[in-house]
Amino acid sequence: MRRNTRLLGFAVLPLLLGLVFFAASLTPTLIPRNWLVQGALAGLVTAIGYMIGQAALTVWRALELPRLSGRPALVAHALVAAPVLALWVYALANAAYWQDTIRTRVGMEPAEGYHTLAVVGLAAVVFVICFAIGIAVQWLFDMLRRQLYRLMPQRTANVLGLILAVIIVVVLVRDWVVRSGFEFLDESYETAQELFVKAPPAPTDPRIPGGPGSLVDWSAMGQPGRDFVLGGPDAQAITELTGRPAKDPIRVYVGRAQSEEPAERAEIALEELKRLGAFERKVLIVQSPTGTGWLDPGGNDPIAYMHDGDIATVAVQYSYLQSPLALIFETQSGLEQASATMQTVYRYWKSLPADARPQFYVHGISLGAWSSMYAFDIFQIVNDPIQGALWTGPPFPSELWNRATAARNAESPFVLPVVGEGSLVRFTSQYGGLERARADWGRLRIVFLQHASDPIVFYKPASLWRAPQWMREPPAPDVSPAIRFVPVVTQFQLALDMAFSLATPPGYGHNYAADDYIDAWVAMTEPEDWSEADTARLKEWCGPQWGLGCRN
Repeated sequence: MRRNTRLLGFAVLPLLLGLVFFAASLTPTLIPRNWLVQGALAGLVTAIGYMIGQAALTVWRALELPRLSGRPALVAHALVAAPVLALWVYALANAAYWQDTIRTRVGMEPAEGYHTLAVVGLAAVVFVICFAIGIAVQWLFDMLRRQLYRLMPQRTANVLGLILAVIIVVVLVRDWVVRSGFEFLDESYETAQELFVKAPPAPTDPRIPGGPGSLVDWSAMGQPGRDFVLGGPDAQAITELTGRPAKDPIRVYVGRAQSEEPAERAEIALEELKRLGAFERKVLIVQSPTGTGWLDPGGNDPIAYMHDGDIATVAVQYSYLQSPLALIFETQSGLEQASATMQTVYRYWKSLPADARPQFYVHGISLGAWSSMYAFDIFQIVNDPIQGALWTGPPFPSELWNRATAARNAESPFVLPVVGEGSLVRFTSQYGGLERARADWGRLRIVFLQHASDPIVFYKPASLWRAPQWMREPPAPDVSPAIRFVPVVTQFQLALDMAFSLATPPGYGHNYAADDYIDAWVAMTEPEDWSEADTARLKEWCGPQWGLGCRN
């Protein structure tokens, strides 16, 4: 074609590719999308498809390949447009149904009646905005290359102008948009942490961190820490469920503001554990919090009931950011803190007589699972191992999780593997999985708790060009059978799923419920005098009707 055929100012062939991307974006992935999220996604991928199409045409022209013109060009456009428009209409007709194939599986209401119309309207707005940004970038490139024409040959100026334009755009996005957003959020969370001045007074009970005689600064603990040490079941609540005498669980939390040094925060945590008699308890758990410092009550409350409160849990904060931002911007601080806490507590625990020390477990959810795995140094503990690890919703970059998944038995599904005989590593979900082990536990027990619908776990960067393994297998009960892989589009769908991974009811996505944990903790810690009836009663006590934790 001598010139691009255009429609309303848009090149037709790139626009058709954008419409293909639009249609593909309406297919479901792991997390339900309302019309607002779906419309933004559809507009964005349409713009990306248009950009790819424009780039392809530019390369075609640069290579001086044959081009159609006149009537043959119109016929060719029509032949391409007919199936694309048919696909687009088909996708619109099924858009709400596709979303409902996820929503019904996770217990959500069907999509709104205006869902599809709203998606189209918002997508058009987003596409136009992206197109305008593209025009601005094109203007920048044209301005740079024209200036360079005065200094060098045209082809060289074009290449250098493109490089300079890309550098300018990347720098603006990285150093202005991204950094400004990060600093805003960081300041927001710093401010939130500083709200301790308006918080209730420090506890008067010396058995609570931050109270009289405590080494932990109550004012430096922040809201996540205060919620943790003051929350959870006490001895009375535990006895109410079990009918047995119980103790008040020990909960220690050291805030990031306590000290600038991870090692010093870890030492304070250890000394507080010793002060409270944590090493005289039956169970000791070193837990890594999420980026904000939050600890999942659903993972903490049930095990206290199982062991009659004879338990101590410790955590040390390393960030104020949401986990995705902390993963990007404060990666090292999380790893350093998890390692310092684990090593400090383990060294002291190891120094105690083997028959007079608590069972030692590590635990973390989301970014806390990732940092906890990093701190799990097998070379340090191999001769005197801890009892086990429970890692919930492990993020996809987690090396230990990836190695365990890669070692799965060939017949087991990617989303719920079986590794060997199950004596060391077991995977479980809200639908079970621990019962598939063919051997008893060994000295060390590792459990991965994960939902097949959790994009934090199952996102794959390679989905830009290749379908993830789990997409090539029969879907799990909480995953839509209508999922389809489309290069580029699937990458953006899954990335958006990660951003909205908590937008599901408890028990799906990245939203783990208290009763998800119970079978895992029972299998790992084997509570004394505990029966299946006890497990069933605890699941009712910690059901989703009580929120993230249990009825305390």
